[in-house]
Amino acid sequence: PIHSCLYFSIHTFSGVATMYTRYKFVEKLNEATHTVNPRLNHITFYVGLIGCMGMCVVASFQETVITSVHDIGALIAFLFGVIYILLQSIVSYMSVPHGSSLPLCRVRMVISIISVVAVFPMIICAIYVNHSDPHWESYKEEDPYRMASAVCEWIVAFGFIFYFLTYIKEFQVCGFFLFLYTSHYYLYF
Repeated sequence: PIHSCLYFSIHTFSGVATMYTRYKFVEKLNEATHTVNPRLNHITFYVGLIGCMGMCVVASFQETVITSVHDIGALIAFLFGVIYILLQSIVSYMSVPHGSSLPLCRVRMVISIISVVAVFPMIICAIYVNHSDPHWESYKEEDPYRMASAVCEWIVAFGFIFYFLTYIKEFQVCGFFLFLYTSHYYLYF
């Protein structure tokens, strides 16, 4: 359905915008403090972008239409998303006390570890799911692998949401300006 594609597209755009903001935040912080390896910041950003590309695949190919492509997109989104938040936790620890506080780093690491622990049973159980019935209904209990995979999927998904919410305090000090150049005027937003 179109609403599912739109939903994932909005979340993909939001994810890319958040990751880019975090990338630029760490880059500017690093100019003054030199605490984070710039290559690690770049790699982390690109890993996050690959995860977002997986979300685009999930949005473009519905599970009930082309299951294998949808599942590959989901695998990319979840694996690279978990790697992204794990790398960002390392970046956060490297930027203490300039960019993040130690308690915030610990919260981020706990969220990362929970997500890492949940992603493996999610993948393993998804392999054993009966794909002959993509229209699974919640009252059916004969497929415990599908249930376990779904629970782990939600744990990881909420891990991403809560992790991104930990950026709020840092992003409050960020400011972005958009400059548009027309033939004779500069527009500032």
